[in-house]
Parts: sequence; C-alpha cells; structure tokens
Amino acid sequence: MTETAPMATSARTREPALLEQRTPPRHTIPPPPRGTLLGGLLRTARPKQWVKNVLVVAAPAAAGQLFSRHALTQLALVFALFTACAAAVYLINDARDAEADRAHPTKRRRPVAAGQVPVPVAYAVGGALGVLAPATAAWLVSPAVAALLTAYLAMQLAYCVSLKHVLVVDLVVVTTGFLMRAVVGGLALGIPLSRWFLITTGFGALFMVSAKRYSEAVQMAGKAGATRALLTEYTTGYLRFVWQLAAGVAVLGYCLWALEEGGVPHTSVLPWRQLSMVAFVLAVLRYAVFADRGTAGEPEDVVLHDRALALIALVWIAMYGLAVANW
Repeated sequence: MTETAPMATSARTREPALLEQRTPPRHTIPPPPRGTLLGGLLRTARPKQWVKNVLVVAAPAAAGQLFSRHALTQLALVFALFTACAAAVYLINDARDAEADRAHPTKRRRPVAAGQVPVPVAYAVGGALGVLAPATAAWLVSPAVAALLTAYLAMQLAYCVSLKHVLVVDLVVVTTGFLMRAVVGGLALGIPLSRWFLITTGFGALFMVSAKRYSEAVQMAGKAGATRALLTEYTTGYLRFVWQLAAGVAVLGYCLWALEEGGVPHTSVLPWRQLSMVAFVLAVLRYAVFADRGTAGEPEDVVLHDRALALIALVWIAMYGLAVANW
C-alpha cells in the first residue's frame, strides 16, 4: 500500500502535463502593435500597392497629351481617387477577413487583425472612401470617371466576397482592375482609346497576373495551407498555358500597333515606334524568365529588383517617348 501511493500521486501530477501536450494550441488575438490608429489605417491601405495606379498615365502618354498643366492636374487627381478606391477595398476586405487573418502566421500582423484598427472603424473608413471617391470624381473630373470608379469598387468588393473563389473569373477580375487603371486616364482627358492599346494592356496585365498565380502555385506545391484557396483548384500546367498565351497576344497586339502608321509616315530620325518592339519583346522575355522559375511575385517587385529588366523598361520608355514626340 505504501508503494502504490507515490505511484498514484505521480500519475496524477503527470495527467495535467499530458493533457496540456495533447490539447492543440488555440489561436489567440495577437497584441496590438505599437502605433497610432492613423498609422494602422495607412498600413491597411497598402502604400506599396499604390505604384500600380501610375497606369493612369498610360493612355495620355500614348496619345502624347501628358505634359500639359491641365493633363497633369487631372491625372494627379485621378491617381488620388483611384488610390482612395483601392484603399476602401483593402479596408473592407481586411475587416471582413479579420477573424481568419488572426489564424494566419503572416496576415495576423495586419492592423485590423492585430487590433490596431478596430473592425467597425475599418468598415466605416472604407465605406466613406468608397462613397467620397466616385462623388469627387463626378464633381471634379467627369461622370464617366465616376462611373468607372463605381464599377471598380463593385467588382472588387464582389471579388472579396465570392468571385475570388471562382476559377478563371478571379484572373479576369484582377486583370480588369489593371485595365481600368489604364483606361481611366484616357476617360479623364477625353482621349479616344486605341483597340491595340486595350489589347496590349489587357493581355499584358493577364500575363503578369497569371504568372504571379503560377509562381504561387509552384511555391505552394505539396504544402498545406495555401495563401489562396483557389490555388488548389488550378494546375501549374494550366496557369503556365495562360501566361504563355497572354504573353503571346500582348506581343502581337503591340507589334500590330507599332507597325500601324495610320496613313501618316513618320518624320523622325529613326522609326522609334517599330524599334520599340524590340525592347517590348525583350521585356516580356525577361519577365517570362521569372515566371518560368516560379519567382514572379508582385509585378513592381520583379521590375524594381531586376536591373536588366529595369534597364530594358527604361529603354522602351525612351523609344516610346521619342515615337510619340516624333523626334
């Protein structure tokens, strides 16, 4: 009897420890990071993504109507309004996904998930930006720009709620967001949009979007907990087919634009329009290297972190500018 008592006591002391080991850890809300509410709202607006909105100058630059006081003022305003719309979508998306983000190893640090920005505040600020941006566009720019911003908001919110779970449609929605950025500058200045401009921009955007999805699928192959649930539905072979097809159509559209003189022969020193095809094709081929490796992440990161691609882009911009200026 005296020998069994210590054994029973030892078993009782081990039971809580064993129970603690067997019980899976609970996801707790991370402590709020240090910082102000305004700083948290700014971080939620994703300042790093604002560089995408530079696409608003694409149509005016292609038409040679970029360097006038009126154009620069309107484009700066459109850039700010598009940034406000994108921020509204990010705020509402993070508020809606706050609970799920808290269980994610990286997303749990987002200001809304971490508690730095309360969920009601994120909804309120996002809703206010979503209403004020199109209203300001209708007042200071044009009703067409206001309509496009409203359509962008509706499409992106639908994407956050359900469309991001629909095969192929998710690629189309993200691509259309890039295309809208490129179109809005032309609408703001009343510039007719060339069919070749729309084809090249649209399929160029699809090329980068599908290349990014392909890279994510390659990196997450064989791993549980993919950052995008829909990646498990796509195959890497299909995504490779999409970005290769999109790259081919974008190159074809650009070459057709470059070879189309519109009945007016160039009077510049060299045929810069035609020569710019070389730089454009080289840029696509260089970007495809990263897509093929599965390392094509955010487009702006790929361009800014690869010196060769950045240099090719600068050469293309120079040739494009000389063609527009007819030098």
